[in-house]
Formats: sequence, structure tokens, C-alpha cells
Amino acid sequence: MIQKQQHSLLNKAKEACDLLRRHLKQDHVVRIISHNDADGISAAGVMCNAITKENGKFHVTIIPRLKDEILSKFFKEKYKLFIFCDMGSASLKGISRLKADIIIADHHQTNPETKIPDNIVHVNPHLYGLDGTRDVSGSGVSYLTIRPMGYKNLAGLALVGAFGDMQYKNGFTGVNKMILDDGILSNNIEVRNDLKIAYKTEEPLYKALSHTINPPIKGISGDEEGSVTFLEKIGISYMVKYAELDNEEKNILKEELVKINPQIFSNVYSVPNEIPELRNLEDYSNILDACGKNKKQGLGISICIGDRDKSIKEAQDLVKSYSDDLVYGIGWINKEGSVIQDNIQYIYTEEKRKKRIMGTLSSIGLDLEILDPTKPVLAMSRMDNIIKVSGRTTSQMIEKGVNLGYALENASKSFNGAGGGHNIAAGAVIPYREMNNFLNLVDEIIRTQLNTT
Repeated sequence: MIQKQQHSLLNKAKEACDLLRRHLKQDHVVRIISHNDADGISAAGVMCNAITKENGKFHVTIIPRLKDEILSKFFKEKYKLFIFCDMGSASLKGISRLKADIIIADHHQTNPETKIPDNIVHVNPHLYGLDGTRDVSGSGVSYLTIRPMGYKNLAGLALVGAFGDMQYKNGFTGVNKMILDDGILSNNIEVRNDLKIAYKTEEPLYKALSHTINPPIKGISGDEEGSVTFLEKIGISYMVKYAELDNEEKNILKEELVKINPQIFSNVYSVPNEIPELRNLEDYSNILDACGKNKKQGLGISICIGDRDKSIKEAQDLVKSYSDDLVYGIGWINKEGSVIQDNIQYIYTEEKRKKRIMGTLSSIGLDLEILDPTKPVLAMSRMDNIIKVSGRTTSQMIEKGVNLGYALENASKSFNGAGGGHNIAAGAVIPYREMNNFLNLVDEIIRTQLNTT
């Protein structure tokens, strides 16, 4: 059954590819609009690279949300083909008003009752009963769209987005696995087992371990004192760097870390022909994520399409700053916890340093069980008169019926806001004055979801 569903998705992707090729043959500049997170930036990167390889031209814009006022600006543009990457599925009606051909390469949840306008080729796994939350990212859908062109060297960049959307847990599945196979069979991706420690070569071991967030290490991630205590307990100097350990010490470290989280020693995916800084796909994803979080989307897309020398150092500095902020944020939620309601919990900030990390912080808090994993988390950040909401939950809560994408979409609409996303991770924007009413409504929607399964 799954193979049939994937085949249907691939057929729709080929239809989109054929449309793209027709416009490239006519020398039309392709207008690309994509999301500003790691997945969206890599999705645009996949598309831009393929167009370049076809000797075509493009104009790319990276945005945080497809708001009406932003969409209205595109109505004034005279392009013949628009491609929306990692967004657009929730805005079919508005996008269809563009006087052009349109490709939507997205993986967010769709409304099955929404009719697809004639001028849109809509490539989305949810339309075929596939899981866009777990099995394919926005960059993966972009890759499917250009896959008939044969550029399998872009499989690595497609999986960068999957890492960005946290779709790698216990291995790649579904369409992501198919993309991985493309990369491996064409010798563009290599897989090996390794210890996943941040800043292995740069920082003392206690600091490297405390900055290791993905996978999280309970009692160590975000906690330098906890890291020092752990290393002292197993008899390893906390001030040395990993590379300075002898083989016996490395084995002891690995064995003790695996006891806490087996995922700390697992598959590492790399692109052998990439520059060292981008060879590891998770590192690449972290770089693009930091670019997006710091509103340096242009820097991220430049890295994707080949401007490496000038951009990498700046991007790595952003990653380091972002990592420091996450450690700071973990300390905050460790101390303060969350505000608990009947069916949800939330954290709230007006502090600039925390605002850019709230969504990631929620996920880490659940993984480390600093926050209650049995209640979805809403991370609320005040931006003047609006609240930006990032919702996160666990796969166990999804199995019980929770769907954050629908909950945030429906609740935000009740207060003249906007929202949506995936069942496990979603976002919304609402008026500040309605924050408490919004929280109460989401709490009620989640209660209903849990009681109807």
C-alpha cells in the first residue's frame, strides 16, 4: 500500500518537474518562495541548484510566514512560474490568484476538503496518505520535484532539511529512506557509526557534552555542572578535548553515554565531496537553522548554492551563539519549569535572547523530561502586540490523538490569528490580549482530541 502511495506522490512530482522544465526551456526566470527555517532554506537550495544545473535562472525569497500582505506583493510580480517550497498548502486559495503557473512543494498538513485550483500543481505527501511529519521534509518534496532531472547529488541537501525538521529518530523512514538510498547508491552520501558529541575537536569535554543537544543526554545537555560531575564519576578529566583521550578512555566514555541515550552512538550521514564544515548533514542543518533563527536567510541560501568561503565562518559563529543560547534556555526551564493547565503546558518570555530558541527549547525540554512529556508544550514569545506560538509534543501523545497543527490552526482563527503545521510541531500568531483565551481554547481542543480516540 505504501509503495502505491509513494508512486502516486512521485507521479505528481514528475508533473511538477515537467512544468518546471517547460518554463526553463522558454528561458523564464523561476520565482521561488520558501520558509526561513533549515528545512525551508535547504528546500529552496535544492530547487535553485537544480535550476542552475539546467542553465536556468531564478529569483528566490525566504520568508517566515505566507501572510496576506506578503502574498499581495507577489501579485504585482510578472513571473510565469512561482514555486512555493515548504509552505503554501494552507494558502491554496490566495496563491491561486497569482496570474501564473504554480508549483507547491510542501509537506505540511492539508485540508482534504480544499479543491486544488487548476493553475497549481500541488506536491504534498498528505494528499496521498503519507506522513509529512515523519517521512519527508519540505526539502525532500523539493527533491522529489526535481528528481526526474537525475541530480542525485542533491539527495544530501534534501536530507539536511529532514534533520532540520527533526525527522531523524531511530533512522530515516518512508520517502526520506528513498532519498537516502538515492544518495548512497550514487556515492553521494556515506553512512557510518560515530559518537555524536558537539564541538569534539574545539572545546574541553565538559563543555562539548553540555552543548550536545541532539541527541539529548539527560542530566548533561545544557548543564555544565552535570557534565563535570558525570566525567568525574567515570574517571575522565573534564578539561581535556575528546581527541586527547586514549582509546580506552574513549570506549569508557562511549559506553557510559550509551547507557543514558543509545542514540549518542549511531549513524552519521555525510557527503564526502562537500567541504569539511558541511560534510556532516546534521552540522549542515545546524548551520542553516542558525541562519534562519538569526534572520540571515540570505546567508543560508548562499551557502546552499555554493558561496562557501565568505559565508561559512559567519554561519559557524551564529551556530555557536545559538548553542550558547540553548544552554542558557535549558538552565531557565530547569529552574522555572512550565505553567501547567489541564491538558497542555506553556512557557512564556519577553526576553530577546530566549525568543529565537523557544520552539527548539520546547522539544529539548520534552526530550530531557524537564517538561512533562505527557502534555503538549506551547512556547509563547511576545512581539509587541502579538504572541508568536511554537507548539511541540511527543510521538506518544500523537498516538493518543493529539494533533497540534489542527489545534493551533483552529484556535488561532478564533482570535483573528493564523496557525498550523504538523501534528507533532506547529506554530501560530495571535494578538497578545487574547493569549489567555487562546491557551484555554487550545487546552479544550487537546482535551477533545484525547477523548475522541
